[in-house]
Amino acid sequence: MKVTVERAQLLKSLGHVHRVVERRNTIPILANVLLRAERGKLSLKATDLDLEVNETIAAEVSPSGSTTVPAHMIYDIVRKLAEGSQIVLEASGDRGMLTIRAGRSRFTLQTLPESDFPDLNAGDMTHSFKLPSSDLKRMIDKTHFAASTEETRYYLNGIYLHNATSGKSDMLRAVATDGHRLAQVEIPLPAGAKDMPGVIIPNKTVGEIQRLIDGSDQEIAIELSGSKIRFTIADVVLTSKLIDGTFPDYPRVIPKGNDKLLHVDKSEFEHAVDRVSTVSSERGRAVKLALAGGKLTLSVNNPDSGSATEELEAEYEADPIDIGFNSRYLLDIVSQLEGETAVLKLADPASPTLIEDKDGKNALYVLMPMRV
Repeated sequence: MKVTVERAQLLKSLGHVHRVVERRNTIPILANVLLRAERGKLSLKATDLDLEVNETIAAEVSPSGSTTVPAHMIYDIVRKLAEGSQIVLEASGDRGMLTIRAGRSRFTLQTLPESDFPDLNAGDMTHSFKLPSSDLKRMIDKTHFAASTEETRYYLNGIYLHNATSGKSDMLRAVATDGHRLAQVEIPLPAGAKDMPGVIIPNKTVGEIQRLIDGSDQEIAIELSGSKIRFTIADVVLTSKLIDGTFPDYPRVIPKGNDKLLHVDKSEFEHAVDRVSTVSSERGRAVKLALAGGKLTLSVNNPDSGSATEELEAEYEADPIDIGFNSRYLLDIVSQLEGETAVLKLADPASPTLIEDKDGKNALYVLMPMRV
């Protein structure tokens, strides 16, 4: 195998695929990236057995062939080579080595045969549809922060993607929760997604998709079945296993009758919460909201370091209420709001609060209160 490829192209592709490879592997082949060269193309593939990324780039190939090399090692080598350089990759199967040449630099890496490399067999995908990358990016950005990272509740370690009815419209809905907060966003149901199974996309897969679509304006093809999902973005194909579990009946925790409405300037509220939380304890991070008349008072009291208060003008006409929240969770949610006015729908100090943009934007957030 002999391949000549431009450094920037190779570096970009290695950047996409090498992230899938775990730094510590008990199975040597899983530390490697598969390089396959044929017909003027170089394809790169990496997997951790749950997630697989495959990307194809243009290259001069003569002769064709394939091999596998340590993923993080080749990425670091290419990253450190001079910008604009042409890179020659040359492998001879009988010696089990890959030579990397660029200018006066020359590296030789040990290889493992392609036959050892596992294939994440996706099987038949039962549903397929397309989304603009901006829609998928918005769905991920506005929900992923709320996903759990606790291994004990593995079924919460990702985004639940499913179709749902909102009013009289069919919607594609993404939901994530860690039990303390919940984020939900939806878009009109794309053609082909009707009757699709509800699927839980793992956090690692979500993170990789997020990076791949960042700054992209491409349309994304999504195929899925009950156990796998595949995203195709230009020349990159990402295939992933889904979380094998049942997502909780989340609509039950979304409050319906919260009648105490607070309207507050989103930017002022966000900065005020950030300021007063400076003195909060690392463990509790509690901030108290005291509502009365047209005034919102934020306060933090930390016996170990001090206290802070700040008053904001707000639109609130219901009975006075004092309620506490984890300030980090509150900031995470408020930062997702897109409009100028944040709306908090409250019931009582012990019940979940609903947080939305004033004009809806097809997104809502639920936050559990804290004792303060």
